Amino acid sequence: MTPTGLPPGEPSRLPPPFEFAPDGIRVDGLGLADLADRFGSPLYVTSALRIRDNVLRLRSALTTRWPNSRILYAIKANSNPAILRILRELGCGADCSSPAEMVFAQAAGFPRRETLYTAAYPSDAELAGAIEAGVAVNLDHPGLLPRLLRAGRPPLLSFRLNPGRSAAGPEGLRFAGRDSKFGSSLASVRQGLEAAHRAGVRDWGIHTMPGSNILAPDHFGRVGDFLGRAIRSLQRVMGRPPTFADAGGGLGVPYRPTETELNLDLAISRLVLGLRSAASPADVQLWMEPGRYLVADSTVLLGTVTDTKPGRPAFVGTDAGMQTLLRPALYGAYHAIYPAGPVRPGTRRRVTVTGPICENTDLLGRDRRLPPLEVGDLLAVATAGAYGYSMASPYNNRPRPAEVLVDGGRARLIRRRETTDDLLCQVPERPDRERG
Repeated sequence: MTPTGLPPGEPSRLPPPFEFAPDGIRVDGLGLADLADRFGSPLYVTSALRIRDNVLRLRSALTTRWPNSRILYAIKANSNPAILRILRELGCGADCSSPAEMVFAQAAGFPRRETLYTAAYPSDAELAGAIEAGVAVNLDHPGLLPRLLRAGRPPLLSFRLNPGRSAAGPEGLRFAGRDSKFGSSLASVRQGLEAAHRAGVRDWGIHTMPGSNILAPDHFGRVGDFLGRAIRSLQRVMGRPPTFADAGGGLGVPYRPTETELNLDLAISRLVLGLRSAASPADVQLWMEPGRYLVADSTVLLGTVTDTKPGRPAFVGTDAGMQTLLRPALYGAYHAIYPAGPVRPGTRRRVTVTGPICENTDLLGRDRRLPPLEVGDLLAVATAGAYGYSMASPYNNRPRPAEVLVDGGRARLIRRRETTDDLLCQVPERPDRERG
């Protein structure tokens, strides 16, 4: 065991400015153990510098190959207002999947023209809300069009294409194919655009999302080829090129020490190669909707060891469980786990790291080789910035954790810790005669 707790020869899943030091993991010069002492645990700790680096890396890869491009951040990945403001300051647009996310986008200052609402089985009220918000609307299928037009005409309309083939990353998530709930065939979208054109829609786009957390560059070449074919077919209907072609998200990040980082330059090169067969940057703007890629590795989740139980397997209990980070229980997702403070001497042993929830699926990691741990020690769960807090819940009536942002060597609270009083918040009961 190295003095930092990182197994010999194992690559870290903590990128700069996170670093291993003899006194524990540090971020931008601040010790994670000190942050837990100051703000409590469980605790999400996010690096603003890492978010900025991720955005700039992706923007460079895009603009070098397709100068007319735009990054729309997928708010569902992490909707903390402080993080949204950082992304807006960097020039990102917003990809919204709910009415509340449209409100968040507006509050953070995302321009309406750079905000896309992708409606998945929406109510009429949701469609009307998108029209009122004045954002671009991406419809899942043509059957939604008449309902949308009853509320008004959006400034920019697109349909979500199901390419009939999905790529599954390490978690096996699929967003296309016959069994997917998302998107429509090219023939169906053609009919939808014909109806939209008759209704006076002129500014249009196309959208697809055929995979999640993909680390293989070839996948993005297939996305580009598919978008190119779609543009050639659909622009004949509309009489003009699309305003944008949206390649969705899917840019992967490595979670396991054995996984290799996505070759971003190669992935974007292959994406635009297919797109250039039917369009040019002068006519069509390339949109991408990353969420995970921008924020996942910016954040660690800190949890305090609350109990240990010997056996086969041996268990290490923490105050952070599936109520704090759902992905391992929901998807079987892997997150690297490290001691966040000083490492105790001794031989590593295989343990299962679990939380305090009364569910057998409440596991943060199975069969992890960790140094000796005792009650009160601190663990860091890596790559927790995407679909971490945003999927947290007060299950078992355990309040949700706090969130801290580290920026320029300073830490500040960006979401206070939920309390039991928050969970007890009730609407006063009305007299019987007023009950509806």
